Amino acid sequence: MLSRLSRIGNPDVAKALANIIWLGLERATQIVVAIAVSGLLARYFGPDAFGKWQYANTLLLVLAPVTWVCGAEILVPTIVGRTHAPKGRDDTRDDTLGRVLGSAFVLRMGVSALALVGTWAWIAFGHLDALVGAMLAGLAVTMLFREPLVGVINAWLQSLTYSKPQLVTSMAAAIVKALLVYALVRASANFASFGWLWALEAAAIASVLVLYYMRRRGGTLGWRFDPRLFRQFASAGTVFWIGLICMYLFLKLDRLMLERFVSFADLGRYSAAQQLNENWITLALMLAQTIAPAFVYRVQDVERVKRNVVRLTAMTAALMIAGALVLDLLAAFIITGVFGPGFEAAVDIFRWAVWLSVPAGIEAIGNLVVLKYQAKFVLLAKWLLALGVAFVVDWIAIPRLGAHGALLGLAAGYLVAAGVNLYYIRFRLRR
Repeated sequence: MLSRLSRIGNPDVAKALANIIWLGLERATQIVVAIAVSGLLARYFGPDAFGKWQYANTLLLVLAPVTWVCGAEILVPTIVGRTHAPKGRDDTRDDTLGRVLGSAFVLRMGVSALALVGTWAWIAFGHLDALVGAMLAGLAVTMLFREPLVGVINAWLQSLTYSKPQLVTSMAAAIVKALLVYALVRASANFASFGWLWALEAAAIASVLVLYYMRRRGGTLGWRFDPRLFRQFASAGTVFWIGLICMYLFLKLDRLMLERFVSFADLGRYSAAQQLNENWITLALMLAQTIAPAFVYRVQDVERVKRNVVRLTAMTAALMIAGALVLDLLAAFIITGVFGPGFEAAVDIFRWAVWLSVPAGIEAIGNLVVLKYQAKFVLLAKWLLALGVAFVVDWIAIPRLGAHGALLGLAAGYLVAAGVNLYYIRFRLRR
């Protein structure tokens, strides 16, 4: 199938279609591996230790966005714009690319190193449960590889419309990681050692991509530090960066708040249900990312954009409702099949959680318009407001309703975010 894409007349269309196919394969692989690994660890750890593992992962996912300074929305256009050189000027183009990537690497590595040291200091001062801290110590090392190396090289690949090397490497690493998890479980490994396995995966992906880049660039890395570019990258995209931090904090706020009121065993059951649900919600985000260029980003006519957004919202809502109905009916079978005994209480949580996919999917479609017009302050205000509303709801509802209160907080936040999108769309697309 992929070979036929080369016969398409427009090479840009062929590249885009190939990227979409590889992205779909990579996402499907990651979802399957994540579910399989979670089920294996849940059975090995038991609810209490699994709750601590999930909490450590939650803390990592809250810390990781700090390293996303100079995101792809800044770096990719810079690479494309600055490396376009006339024929015969390849030396200038190569030097420019080296300075762009080198400056971005120094900035991201500096921020990531500070984040890692801060995390380890937080653990060392005893602010976390001992096992949670030991797990997070290994998981946090992934920050040194994900954005400084994988992220920078992936931005270069995106500028070429050729993400296959990164996607194939990620798929292979995920499969190998799953096999190593199985081997560690069979060897009755210490619970904390699994965090270092995630760090090893990140290091392996980074190493392969660096070697690939060097092979494509004549065997040398050629990255150089440019103070002017460094300052530009440090200031550009700051609003988007803070907005993304707020978004990820909102998505993980339920577990951060729940940990204060329930046992780690109950947190483990809640996290098990939510992890499956988040993989389902990822499909909505994949759908939005796949259809955005053709139906939103490239469309200039305002009326056509409005029609497309309405149709896409209706289609996404219908898909999410249909999927939620099926998952609701199969909740007991799915939870017990994946996580095994001790997680029966997660069934009811999962049945309620899957309905969050409806507002999440609608929000994802509305967000396309915000991104199309680069409304960075709208993005920041939206997730700040959603985070604030979710915090208030969690603070009130979790002590009274437990895990269901956490779901209520997420639902309130998603509705607020979707409401901000709707307000912006009506304002921006009015005639």
